Amino acid sequence: MDDRTFSRRRFLIGTALPAAALGMGLSAPAAVEAQTAPALMGPEPVDVMLQVNGRAYPLKVEPRVTLLDALRERLGLTGSKKGCDQGQCGACTVLVDGRRVNACLTLAVATEGKQVTTVEGLARGGRLHPVQQAFIDNDAFQCGYCTPGQICSAVGLIAEGRAGSDAQIRESMSGNICRCGAYTNIVRAVNAAARA
Repeated sequence: MDDRTFSRRRFLIGTALPAAALGMGLSAPAAVEAQTAPALMGPEPVDVMLQVNGRAYPLKVEPRVTLLDALRERLGLTGSKKGCDQGQCGACTVLVDGRRVNACLTLAVATEGKQVTTVEGLARGGRLHPVQQAFIDNDAFQCGYCTPGQICSAVGLIAEGRAGSDAQIRESMSGNICRCGAYTNIVRAVNAAARA
């Protein structure tokens, strides 16, 4: 195909980019320049010190890296799962200074100076956390994919004092989706752990 051939695609690209640049307040020459300018790569990596499960981890990450990606890809802590990657399913739930957060929506740099606890950091000296044990005792999982997020969320809600009733537990755990439908056993496990 000849480079001089006029096509619909060439027309749309040739008119859309300068029009968008003009819409952003650029002059016509600047709009044409914006069309031919090389793409920007983004901010440079920054040094960050993450405190995860009682250990300090010095990392160099781009400011846009999520806590979930830093945990899984940089630190090898794969307990927190990447489910929807949009904060809807809760599979990535971790504790930051004791509060439940979706690690897929939290920037790693925003957690500097804070204590991050993942499901790997709940057990102490080879002994499972009471919530972990309660999930096993009450058969509160099937496939297990959501379980780390469910457990971290349960630890957080118990600490918040939100395990007073089944209804309160269900409401407080509503951000954690179990595609297997193990909700009845999850509520039973949270009740058992709250009493332990």
